[in-house]
Amino acid sequence: MSTAPRSSEETAATSTTLTPELAIIGSGSGNSLITPFWDDKHVVLAEKGLGPDAVFGGTCLNVGCIPTKMFVRPAEIARGPEEAARLDVVQRTESVDWPAMRDRIFSRVDAISAGGRRYRDEELEHVDLLSEPVRLTGPRSFVGETGAQVEAERMVIAAGSRPVLPEVPGMDLPQVHTSDTVMRLDEQPRRVLIVGSGFVACEFAAIFSGLGSEVVQLARTERLMRTADDEISVAYTAEAARHWRLRTSTALESVVAADGDDSAATARLRDADGAVEELDVDVVLVAVGRRPNTDLIGAAEAGLDLHDDGRLVVDAHQRVVAGGEPVEGVYALGDISSDHQLKHVANHQARVVAHNLEHPGDLRRSRTEAIPSAVFTHPELAQVGLTEPEAVVAIGSEHVTTKVQDYGDTAYGWAMEDQVGLYKVIADRRDGRLLGAHVMGHQASLLIQPVVQAMSGGQDAHTAARGQYWIHPALMEVAENALLGLDVPVGEEL
Repeated sequence: MSTAPRSSEETAATSTTLTPELAIIGSGSGNSLITPFWDDKHVVLAEKGLGPDAVFGGTCLNVGCIPTKMFVRPAEIARGPEEAARLDVVQRTESVDWPAMRDRIFSRVDAISAGGRRYRDEELEHVDLLSEPVRLTGPRSFVGETGAQVEAERMVIAAGSRPVLPEVPGMDLPQVHTSDTVMRLDEQPRRVLIVGSGFVACEFAAIFSGLGSEVVQLARTERLMRTADDEISVAYTAEAARHWRLRTSTALESVVAADGDDSAATARLRDADGAVEELDVDVVLVAVGRRPNTDLIGAAEAGLDLHDDGRLVVDAHQRVVAGGEPVEGVYALGDISSDHQLKHVANHQARVVAHNLEHPGDLRRSRTEAIPSAVFTHPELAQVGLTEPEAVVAIGSEHVTTKVQDYGDTAYGWAMEDQVGLYKVIADRRDGRLLGAHVMGHQASLLIQPVVQAMSGGQDAHTAARGQYWIHPALMEVAENALLGLDVPVGEEL
């Protein structure tokens, strides 16, 4: 029988043992599991927060998807004069008010976070909120930092991930930031060094350069976004170099605080040939990846299986695996177990877990096919499915057909005077099965959706292209023309 719910203050102040029907670690997508099904049951939700203020609501809301896109939009507006010049329109950006922008963004984000915490902690009598780090003591039990112990009937681990800091001297300096902290700077930095070549690094390079900062992006490899399709990665690297300075095949060796200036630092760089450069900057943003928080919650010590990269092993139903076997009633979702660090994937997994918790005799599986992603950099990127090299490995080069459609060769792309946008589709030439799509350019995250829908619904390339109307002269015709350019069997037309 469950212990009656208590206030979080009472729980933290004692070493009591709570025995809820459900315990959840993490308040991001895991927070959505507290459905009306649990209204007459005891639930414990543990959330350590992401900093000294112990924020509520997970990475996406507080330091990820939401605030970054709220910076992306003004950065694109500030970059407007560059785009307008192609169309014989003269514009200029007179100023950027970073403090006002930051305060507008986080006044909204922080209010949602605080409201979510208050709702769970104060307004729901059947929920105990533990605002402290916890460590697992078994598959269904954990202990809080203050000694509170939880032994649950069912458990969900949704404790997320955190930024990785490389083992480089100077990572503890106040001038060094991650995506968790850089958006709350007091002032917009004039000189920014961004270390990394992936999603987060490329988004922030576009944000800071668009707002007018001097940006240098550092990549250990020869090109950016190397997990993207090769054609897109090469094209994006060349285009990014037009908007901010790139140092590819170069590593960060150290960061040293500037003498007599607490707001500046000197970064020491070394390229593949051994040449050294010292770069004076105001901020170093480290964006070299994220690691799952399994170590922080003691997952290995509790006997749970881990992948080589530290993620929890789960089965197709999102059940946590221990000793090679799924543990009944114990689930995981989101970054702590998924190889796709994407909020829409975590949300899907949360829906699956919510169903499986409530219907243990009718388990559902998570979908792993046709998972799209987007990078809100400049130009925007989006992808779904296989890259061309992956498709060649999967079905053989003789069966792969591809088409790259330039934005500028469509009516609206022509109107935009677009010279960089690309839309690439990949299919099996035998039956028209769509294998992937990769887009670089304006509104890439929107333009890729028809291919995502077609792949998800099992629609072949020709049917996707000719089985519906496409608005002329909308930019979406770039998707239509790309699909029509594939060498696939032709079926009935609209």
